[in-house]
Amino acid sequence: MAPIRMLQARNTISRQKQRLQQELVFLMTVENIAWDKLVEVQWTGEDGVWRTLRAEYYRPGGENREVWRARATFNPAEDASLPGDIEFSLHYRVLGEDYWDNNHSRNFVSYADSGVMLDRHAQLQNVDFNPLLKTGQRVYPITVAVGQSLKPRQVCVHWTTDNWRSTQVTPCFFRKMRWDKARGSRPRNPNRYDTSLWSGQIKVGDAFRVEYAIACETDAGTVWDNNFGQNYLARRQRLKILTLNLHCYQEENQDAKFSHIARAIDDLDIDVVCLQEVAENWGEGMGDWNSNSARIIRDRLRRHYHLHTDWSHLGFDRYREGVAILSKFDFITTDAGYVSSNHDIYSINSRKVVLVRVDVPYMGAVNVFSAHLSWLSGGFLEQFENLRGWANQQHGGHLAASFLCGDFNIKAGEEGYQAVVRTQEYEDQFLAATSRRVFDKVFRQASPNIARELAADGRIDYIFMQKHSSLRAVSGSELFTDHDRYGRVSDHVGYLVEFEPNW
Repeated sequence: MAPIRMLQARNTISRQKQRLQQELVFLMTVENIAWDKLVEVQWTGEDGVWRTLRAEYYRPGGENREVWRARATFNPAEDASLPGDIEFSLHYRVLGEDYWDNNHSRNFVSYADSGVMLDRHAQLQNVDFNPLLKTGQRVYPITVAVGQSLKPRQVCVHWTTDNWRSTQVTPCFFRKMRWDKARGSRPRNPNRYDTSLWSGQIKVGDAFRVEYAIACETDAGTVWDNNFGQNYLARRQRLKILTLNLHCYQEENQDAKFSHIARAIDDLDIDVVCLQEVAENWGEGMGDWNSNSARIIRDRLRRHYHLHTDWSHLGFDRYREGVAILSKFDFITTDAGYVSSNHDIYSINSRKVVLVRVDVPYMGAVNVFSAHLSWLSGGFLEQFENLRGWANQQHGGHLAASFLCGDFNIKAGEEGYQAVVRTQEYEDQFLAATSRRVFDKVFRQASPNIARELAADGRIDYIFMQKHSSLRAVSGSELFTDHDRYGRVSDHVGYLVEFEPNW
């Protein structure tokens, strides 16, 4: 297959609420030669002016290939009419090389309001694939484009919400006036390219995800669109948990860094944030809520987050220092308590932990602990045992997961970390998401060389999850580094892990 190839192009003009709007959509498959790539559509309308439309990554496209999509909408104006008929070609630039799909130097032509045009080698295609299921959405619509050369007799969707332990089959239907009813558009069905559209709906109910493939029954047999052998997968939003040590007001440009943290939480739509070294002015031991760093961050967020916080001891001789949890989900219960035998507010080895229980949509209730434990020499083993016992007491079959998050002051692979591994109860989720091979060696195969396996891993901040939880880590990333858009905000980096239900 060529490095870039057109899959489908769509040209429609909608006529709704006495308003015209033309939409152009292009799908193309590209060879994944390198990560840094430019994919674009070069096109001209009836005005004869050539333009460039950037494409964006859309979904996987089979072995070492990706599907990219470009789309644009246009409204008529006094100084500009709609593009109308268009001529276009596809351009792919990677590693200094240029590749084209220009229909063998003739360019492609898509006529105004003509509907969907398919690549002649892919005459059965999913149209408008959406990888996300919205909150509250119980029905998932599917539109299928079929080349009439296949002589389709029936189009069906084969789907599952439980990893194919059970399979459902839902028929799609052909409606001749489909475009008129959908958006007041005028392409015929089939259209001038001999492409027909079929529509169906999957009743997903409260499922977290749905996986599916499309089958077209023809006289010659069954033709499949299974997303290049990978199937299509649509899912709900994942649970995103961030842990970050705030460095107790010790940063230069501290106020600006609080804003950077809030911006990251907003931009990345993080669900639960566990904070350590949360500080507020000492105030003769009474504190000063207006200076509380977790409250300041919470108040700068665009949407409402719930906040639970408590303090442990005097920090840096002038602050009440503690831990906090921010959550976009309502708190079912909250708690706080010492995990150290030392309760002296003037001792840095006096350590409290906070707990919240929240109900995560489509996953269930989870317990989240935010902890800042002492170094090994300061009482880590005792504190972790107390935290583990508390968490286990709270964990039951009614919970989807229990998370121990925070600054544990134990280096990955060393003695304190090995003590966590030996419990065979709580597992390192950032490691699970970013290095499954090492995770399996450490937590599943009882490697005798844990220190060697993690020798290059300098973390002391973790998100541990109870081993028998019903969630799994699927993505992990460092945040607030020298190399991301938010920059350093602390002497620690943040760790962001995304979770979804096990199949």
